[in-house]
Amino acid sequence: MEKPVVYGASYSVYVQAVCLTLWAKGVAYERVEVDAWTEGKRPEHLLRHPFGRIPAFEHDHVRLYETAPICRYVDEAFSGPPLQSPSPLSRAAMGQAISIMDNYAYRSLVWGVYFERIEAPRRGRPPDLKRIEGSREQGAVCLGALERLAPAGAWLGGDELSLADFHAAPMFKLFMQAPDAAELMQPHPHLSDWWERIGQRIASARVP
Repeated sequence: MEKPVVYGASYSVYVQAVCLTLWAKGVAYERVEVDAWTEGKRPEHLLRHPFGRIPAFEHDHVRLYETAPICRYVDEAFSGPPLQSPSPLSRAAMGQAISIMDNYAYRSLVWGVYFERIEAPRRGRPPDLKRIEGSREQGAVCLGALERLAPAGAWLGGDELSLADFHAAPMFKLFMQAPDAAELMQPHPHLSDWWERIGQRIASARVP
């Protein structure tokens, strides 16, 4: 069986989520650097991902794109600790956390807060304070929703580590660098404890 191949750039939180999932399963893999901004529309990459995004994934004759289905495939196709609970309720909580991160938290916590506070000044422009304000409001809703999921167990999907934890961790790793993070996380002790646990767990992971 050939090693799976992950196509995508090291800066992508979604590429990191796939690589963390492979790491958690103990699966050796190859990563091919693809910058979506400069290489996404090249014909060879559009064969992997018709929308020109990252990550894309290959394993033997399997080709997949989009992070959540890639990670589900990895969990189900390879041996190693299961990352999806047999409990319907826990699987639903896992899916809900992933949807929150993709549909709401990524734009607010990563692009709206982290990028404007940290990356914009690095690139020589002042932060967009209006965008930060709106993102803080949306981000607070996201954190509150995740806080309500966190008490169900030690992890976002319940009592066991799941795909939700590895999906969310790369986004939180960026968000927590922003000066706003401490204030926004303060009302959410369960989520703060979760971040401490998952942060320690992934500290030894050599992902992009």
